[in-house]
Amino acid sequence: MILYSIIMFLTTVLLGCLGMAIYRGHTHLIHSYHQTKVTDRKRYGRAFGKALFVVAAAPLISGVIALFGDTDVIVIMAVSVLIIGIAIGMGFLVTVQKKYH
Repeated sequence: MILYSIIMFLTTVLLGCLGMAIYRGHTHLIHSYHQTKVTDRKRYGRAFGKALFVVAAAPLISGVIALFGDTDVIVIMAVSVLIIGIAIGMGFLVTVQKKYH
């Protein structure tokens, strides 16, 4: 499970850096199709970045859980947290898109 944790931590760093860049105003990192009707790019970028931080938290928490061992229960908990966390984060992203579109 150490390899899984390392992969999750690297994924968290990647998503966190992307979220930070978008939060700071680099909305060009978001596909242009999703920005066609956005009028306030600064607020949109901040909201999108925050939602991406929620997505980044899922692999972080999952990776921490995986460090506790490699029993079946731990594996199921780690993967469940990952899936549920990504689903919640995607819900936030959809909410941001609906709000600013």
